[in-house]
Amino acid sequence: MPKMKPAISIENLSKHYRLGDGSRAPYQTLRESINRAAAGAWRRLTKPSRNGKPGVIQSPVGEPSRTSPARLAGPLDEIWALKDVSFQVKPGEVLGVIGRNGAGKSTLLKVLSRITHPTSGQVDLRGRVGSLLEVGTGFHPELTGRENIFLNGSILGMSRAEVTRKFDEIVAFSEIERFLDTPVKRYSSGMYTRLAFAVASHLEPEILIVDEVLAVGDAAFQKKCLGKMGQVSRHGRTVLFVSHQMTAIKSLCTRAILMENGQVAMDGEVDQVVDRYLSAGSDTSRTGVISESAPRIQDVPGEALFRSVRVTDLADKNISQLYFGQPFRVVFTCEILKEIADGHFEISISTRDGTQVTYSTTMDGGHGPRFWETGTHEVTAEFDITLLPRDYIIDLGLHHQNGATSDYVQRALDFTVLRVAETADDHYPWPKTRGFVGVPAEWKITELS
Repeated sequence: MPKMKPAISIENLSKHYRLGDGSRAPYQTLRESINRAAAGAWRRLTKPSRNGKPGVIQSPVGEPSRTSPARLAGPLDEIWALKDVSFQVKPGEVLGVIGRNGAGKSTLLKVLSRITHPTSGQVDLRGRVGSLLEVGTGFHPELTGRENIFLNGSILGMSRAEVTRKFDEIVAFSEIERFLDTPVKRYSSGMYTRLAFAVASHLEPEILIVDEVLAVGDAAFQKKCLGKMGQVSRHGRTVLFVSHQMTAIKSLCTRAILMENGQVAMDGEVDQVVDRYLSAGSDTSRTGVISESAPRIQDVPGEALFRSVRVTDLADKNISQLYFGQPFRVVFTCEILKEIADGHFEISISTRDGTQVTYSTTMDGGHGPRFWETGTHEVTAEFDITLLPRDYIIDLGLHHQNGATSDYVQRALDFTVLRVAETADDHYPWPKTRGFVGVPAEWKITELS
């Protein structure tokens, strides 16, 4: 019996950028590249052909990139976004791709989706590729949902007849029938998510590339998306799934790779790769000292930097382990580099696999955003909550009122809740932890006979 060829085969893939002084072509984000392609598709759709009729949309995803390393030449830093990346994906396999921001995941997706060309190496894709790289990319804001289904479908490689055939299924899955003839510029992010995923997942490609589609949307729709991707893989199609949500990676993927500094740091079983990812950067997560080079998300760079974080008891003693039921404080310092007129801090507590347990901000209790002067600020939040025994991580964020992020640090600190309480009567009695939070309940028992 002949050996089945891989659906995706990547050999020694590298992508090199040279960051110039701004006078030459800049590096483009994934969203910018796709939106440029979508704009081109819309121009071709509306441009009259020689016979005076609208031209047919050609999928810009399949066009060669017009950005080459030579055009990016400049006097400043050189970056290898990808360096000698090699792996294969079998037909029907669901591969999770994980890694910190800047690890090379987005560049890898650009190359696989033919948005940009590699500097060197080879990529073989056996079958039609459908990509959902960022929610809403490829949508024209002035067009209705109905019109964008056809536009987005064309960008993803579908013929008009195929879109028409799938139209009712797409609308039913997206659950936006009521707003189908409303311009998408009036859609919420959740509505964008529903429509974009519905189009991409109903393309029925041999290879489906999905990037962070579950970052937006309610829990029910996220579950629906996971179910659809599982259904796609069960029909023998290949899924490449990029996400920061480790619970989604674990529940969906049959294998995972970890990207670090543009290279494949680990390729193997999902649980082992996720554990390696979660243990990366352990110096920061153990010490709470946050270096400037720590992985960060910054929509507005240069405004703020988190510098440190610690967990303390109510006597302000630093601790890394909490007794079961013990109140605690999270204390962090943040350097404000530029005045922020409408900022609020957040603390998120999650399990090690990324499941969010609780979340608090400085706007809780009806408080609004506040003005933050330049300088270093120490902020303390006191929690009186019974976390059930397990390992936890703390994420820190500073955001504007409109949601733009000044600074966000994932896994800034680890801590553990023990099964042992300060008093013998309050120990956690079960060998297996059930849930995340213990809440007091008043029990009442009535004898009915």
